[in-house]
Amino acid sequence: MAGDSKAQQVGDSAALAVLARAGLIAYGVVHLLIGWLALQIAWGAASKSADSSGALGTVADQPFGKILLCLVAVGLVALALWQASETIWGYRNCEGAERVRKQVTSGAKAVFYSALGGSAASVALGLGSWGSQSQQQTTSGVLAWPGGWVIVVVIGLITIGVGVAGVVKGVKKSFSEEIDTSSMSPVARKGVARLGQVGYIAKGVALGVVGGLLSYATLTFEQQKAPGLDGALHAILAQTFGRFLLTAVALGFLAFGLFALLGSRYRRM
Repeated sequence: MAGDSKAQQVGDSAALAVLARAGLIAYGVVHLLIGWLALQIAWGAASKSADSSGALGTVADQPFGKILLCLVAVGLVALALWQASETIWGYRNCEGAERVRKQVTSGAKAVFYSALGGSAASVALGLGSWGSQSQQQTTSGVLAWPGGWVIVVVIGLITIGVGVAGVVKGVKKSFSEEIDTSSMSPVARKGVARLGQVGYIAKGVALGVVGGLLSYATLTFEQQKAPGLDGALHAILAQTFGRFLLTAVALGFLAFGLFALLGSRYRRM
């Protein structure tokens, strides 16, 4: 019991909250860079992949970039720890299925932030990152398992589900319960809501395309064509009016990045 109490105190500590807010800044910067790289793809000037690996590589190329990436990694790991604490001890004001749903969501976010933080640390140490090639290698490895194609398709469907959830969250503006806007002016409050709405919808669309392409490539036995986020953005570009569609998605990622930066100040923790 004493150990659980101490662990809960760590999860609720002010220091962890400060680090988690720093993690939100890092998370926002990554999305701003993805949006910028997506704009470059849309208008034919990209030199890096428009995903987290490309974004982290862009940071690494800057003066003191590896030091910045170490700070990004620390912030993202802190953000993961905060989400993990929410998974175990959070949402005590909720009951039943609603609390379980929120705890599962926080657990998934903890895993995602941990992976992104690990990728940032890997790039900072010169070990590479979780890019499109490594994703394809992992997918091929899973497909070699008995029934592996089922696992990959399920992962694709889950990714689609996450994308749809993001779109719904943006349309319904349900993200507003996570942000304390009481100190903002009505104009600022409306602007934050618009950033969150556009950002969640655009990111949800991109994730939906990632999941759809992954499932399709698996079911049609074209695993070598199973793309990550960068491949999904190129798939959007290949459509009719793709340049303008991709520009809209890129602006959405920029909006989401700005929303995350604002969340570092106004997020309820």
